[in-house]
Amino acid sequence: MAQEKEGIEGQIPFTQAPDAGAEGEPEAWGERTRVVGERHPRVDGYERVSGAAVFPSDVVLPGMVYGAMLGSPHANARVKSIDTSAAEGMAGVYAVISRNTGDANPAWSYGGGHQGRLFEDHCRFEGEAVAAVAADTPYRAADALRAIVVEYEELPFVSDVAHALDEDAPGVHADGNLAGESEDGRGDVEQGFAAADVVLERNFRVGSQMQTPLEPHGCVASWDGDRLTVWESTQGVFAIQGELAEVLDMPLARVRVIGHYVGGAFGSKLRTDKYAVAAALMARRINRPVKLFLTREQTLLTQGNRPATLMTLKVGAKKDGTLTAIHFEGTGASGAYKAGGTSLLDWIAKDLYRCPNVRTHLKDVYINAQPARPFRAPGYVQGSWAMDQMMDELAAELAMDPVALRLKNIPDGSQARDDKPYTTDGLRRCIEEGAAAFGWQQARAAGKGKGVAGKGEGHVRRGVGMAAANWYVGDGGPPATVILRLYVDGTANLNMGASDIGTGTKTVMAMVVAEEFGMDPDAIQVEHADTATTQFATPSGGSKTVPTEAPTVRRACLAVKDQLMDMAATQLGRPRQEIRFAGDRLETTDGLETVAITDLDALKNQKVVVGIGERQPNPDDVSITPFAAQFCEVEVNTGTGEVRLLRMVGTNESGRVINRLTWDGQLVGGVTMGAGFAQTESRVLDGPTGKLCNKSWHDYKLPTALDVPDEVVSAPVMLNDEEANIVGAKGLGEPVTIPTGAAIANAVYDAVGVRMLDTPINPETLVARIDLQEGPQ
Repeated sequence: MAQEKEGIEGQIPFTQAPDAGAEGEPEAWGERTRVVGERHPRVDGYERVSGAAVFPSDVVLPGMVYGAMLGSPHANARVKSIDTSAAEGMAGVYAVISRNTGDANPAWSYGGGHQGRLFEDHCRFEGEAVAAVAADTPYRAADALRAIVVEYEELPFVSDVAHALDEDAPGVHADGNLAGESEDGRGDVEQGFAAADVVLERNFRVGSQMQTPLEPHGCVASWDGDRLTVWESTQGVFAIQGELAEVLDMPLARVRVIGHYVGGAFGSKLRTDKYAVAAALMARRINRPVKLFLTREQTLLTQGNRPATLMTLKVGAKKDGTLTAIHFEGTGASGAYKAGGTSLLDWIAKDLYRCPNVRTHLKDVYINAQPARPFRAPGYVQGSWAMDQMMDELAAELAMDPVALRLKNIPDGSQARDDKPYTTDGLRRCIEEGAAAFGWQQARAAGKGKGVAGKGEGHVRRGVGMAAANWYVGDGGPPATVILRLYVDGTANLNMGASDIGTGTKTVMAMVVAEEFGMDPDAIQVEHADTATTQFATPSGGSKTVPTEAPTVRRACLAVKDQLMDMAATQLGRPRQEIRFAGDRLETTDGLETVAITDLDALKNQKVVVGIGERQPNPDDVSITPFAAQFCEVEVNTGTGEVRLLRMVGTNESGRVINRLTWDGQLVGGVTMGAGFAQTESRVLDGPTGKLCNKSWHDYKLPTALDVPDEVVSAPVMLNDEEANIVGAKGLGEPVTIPTGAAIANAVYDAVGVRMLDTPINPETLVARIDLQEGPQ
């Protein structure tokens, strides 16, 4: 077992490497650390801001040509014929592939049991691939696409999740539009409602939100004999390697995927798509590298979304606020193929607040639109929108403070995972500490529905709201492998396969190494995200990267320290048990002798020490869960329906804070994305045609600096979750965005007394409700 011991006088506690063959786990770091927990700029910050960082979309290779994809312009259509002859004869065009090119139309699956082709005869959503071209310039590639003549048979379509299961709805597939159905529950819901003093039921509708990352989806594909190298904008190079090897029927060892930088993803780049296969096929046909990145319009049409969702929620409670029953029904749009339209949708309802009687029923439906993809906290954001608005409405009905109602119903463990106990009391701490940091009681007393001086005669009103959350996947886990090399000059090389998707993963892992060896994080070279040169890692997503990779990195550090202690023991002539680490030095436990790592004779002779770390399984008798709460103040103009976000306080319990700078940045990003979900973003499919109406950043309204709160305060709950793993950290990226939408909706209700059950809360819909002064429908 690793031991935390006092360092030399004036220094802080440190963690000793475990003895070789010692039983049990090394201890987590102590409360005080040298590097971990500080605010450290990104180790690749200069490369990012100077333009030196090479993203996949920046890659240029000798002889490279440019690919482009042609998609169907219809919501549902059958390809009757395709004529590519004009495109093939155009100057500068090197390749054209379609269903006509039998050797370049392999089997392709969107998952969920579907098995089709790269270029389908039946295109079930607008933008589904029909053909691809490669030309010497992007402009000639675009011209070649326009020269392709396709004859379509337009078919009836269904684009609204609310009508997908109607008796007369057109079938997206021959077996109907029900993609999947599931039920879950515990206790006796009917008995729970009978025992309730108050029962409320509401219907909620959530619009589809699209990821639309800054760097579009795409890749560069290049062949060297029978070996393929792909530079792709991805969240996980090994996942892409596996998909491409399967589709192209190649050994994994002959497919290399590189993804050192990625310009945003948010879940939409957890898998590859047809563009990568098309690029690889065309590159092989013409023996030239092909660069194929989708247009912004194509990313909005084809690369995933947070599904449009319908939810019905019924909740019962006693007069003292004790929840007695929850009944949740949800229907989500999977898209044209089975893609998890209701994944984790019911988790908040069945797990966040203590309730003995719960029933959930989910339906996943097909519609003629792009397949859904995971989007930052899939299912949770929609479920929170319903559940935490209902908690506020229940509090009003019971004449209770919304914070007090939630604290009344804090569970001790994960009810949806057999009541496995939580490793921390993070939910309670987030709510209590967040309320204190926000000044909840004072804000409610000062602002509730009151006019703001100087803003007109009471038509501008302020309100406050809050919401809470947990997250299912924030514990990380195997498999993951890391190799650490410590060099004779005291610098290090960290080799790991994980992608840094813009969240500062490389910096966090460098800080872990720096903490163990008393060095500057900038002295550590990080190699990552290359299937040919780095170690295996699962895709970065789901808030599992830090709790997966950081313990693995630390294990590699401890393996190196184990060897260094042997070297020091030999050099100092002391038993190994009398040697301990003190920053960048080793010393005897009596403090009489010391040696710098760089002065170890054995290291000077050996030149490098190598340590391998592997992620160990999580304990199976506890629930390792991140928690969050957010508190919001808004200003509502009752004349125009405009909502201004004044301030937001976010409290997160995600275990140990490793880099406070990126922690705070995650909160600001999560709040911004949550504000978009609640107020501005929603995919619009045209009723008569089923086509996407807002397929540009001009028409699809992402939140800007003018839409986010003037003040965002990050107030971490400082708990080191030592039961979680050997660094005490849990996931953060999802929990920071889950409660934002509901907190905003609750604040709007507090300001004007109108409960907005549908997203987005835009001026047009809000002012109409205010004018009518209607209650919930």
